[in-house]
Amino acid sequence: MADLTSDFLGIKSPNPFWLASAPPTDKEYNVRRAFEAGWGGVVWKTLGEEGPPVVNVNGPRYGAIWGADRRLLGLNNIELITDRDLYTNLEEIKRVKADYPDRAIIVSIMVPCEEESWKKILPLVEDTGADGIELNFGCPHGMSERGMGSAVGQVPEYIEMVTRWCKQYYSKPVIVKLTPNITDIRKPATAAKMGGADAVSLINTINSITHVDLDLMAPEPTIDGKGSHGGYCGPAVKPIALSMVSEIARHPETRGLPISGIGGVTTWRDAAEFMVLGAGNVQVCTAAMTYGFKVVQEMISGLSQWMDEKGYESTADFVGKAVPNVTDWQYLNLNYVTKARIDQDACIKCGRCYAACEDTSHQAIAMKEGRVFEVMDDECVACNLCVNVCPVEDCITMVEMPKGDTDPRTGRQVGDYANWTTHPNNPMSVKAAE
Repeated sequence: MADLTSDFLGIKSPNPFWLASAPPTDKEYNVRRAFEAGWGGVVWKTLGEEGPPVVNVNGPRYGAIWGADRRLLGLNNIELITDRDLYTNLEEIKRVKADYPDRAIIVSIMVPCEEESWKKILPLVEDTGADGIELNFGCPHGMSERGMGSAVGQVPEYIEMVTRWCKQYYSKPVIVKLTPNITDIRKPATAAKMGGADAVSLINTINSITHVDLDLMAPEPTIDGKGSHGGYCGPAVKPIALSMVSEIARHPETRGLPISGIGGVTTWRDAAEFMVLGAGNVQVCTAAMTYGFKVVQEMISGLSQWMDEKGYESTADFVGKAVPNVTDWQYLNLNYVTKARIDQDACIKCGRCYAACEDTSHQAIAMKEGRVFEVMDDECVACNLCVNVCPVEDCITMVEMPKGDTDPRTGRQVGDYANWTTHPNNPMSVKAAE
């Protein structure tokens, strides 16, 4: 059996599946249930400084995007950080950590961007025995308007400054949670590293409005006739998260910086994809809120089975394994040519491939008598739109043309150009200059 034990920053947990800082980790009751269900760790919902309590709305807090089958694809929330007393949270964290010493407990923190505020709260958190802290520089709503959350995460200088304070006044690992609401994720990640961060976690939620009520003329969720932007999460944000994780993993200035991957992790496969792109572990929220805490059991069994099939003995064996294969467009191999092929035995004759190609692509699929659909190689540009719209899995596949064959569409041999840097259509290429 594969060993799923995770060692992230020296923090041991029985598996790499942690619950992200969010409603599921807001109190002792929830966290105990999570650990009993099998989660390897939790990031406790974000704590604020001592003082007037945070006040959340008492109306709807979530908006949603669903697929055609009512499956939840994305969740928008307008909930703030914990509205529970700081010392109540600290006492609960201490009790839970004492009872579950083999599980990871990270405490998320968000206080004003003032050294004294951080200096005051950090010893209190350290006294709980928690394994580390996560600096919430990502929340895009409510707290950002108060100069915290993503308002800090969008300014690299602030990230570096606050991280330095935390490394000065706290002795355990410091994880910096990054906002995706920024042009270039590499800059805040670099700032976190320069400040001494032990790791970064990403992505936090994406600033969003999911729906507008056309009767009330207000965004949803609607509070007494008004709505606000919120934070978007769930399966729909996974592609954005994967890209940002990979950018940090391969950027020269942040390469080697440990990453905790967040964003739409719903299955073991999602987790594996984050990890091969450089994440040492993953954090989950929306999946737990959708299916309950026991969803982690499927993640554990699925990842374990996949590791056994691939011959991986530990998660460390495949973390970052796909990073060398992430490149910039100009380095893609233009020698590689494929054509679409339709399995006539699997085809249900729905015609979606034909309609998509004929109307919006390259008119490369012919409809013959009896609704038989065939690919015309001399028109197929291998865009694979037909593969993606076909409702039957593996009915349409892309088949590589052997090197040396003549591409009927272009009339040139497969293998003429190595990549975009030598392509004559590239004005910067050597061949174009000649």
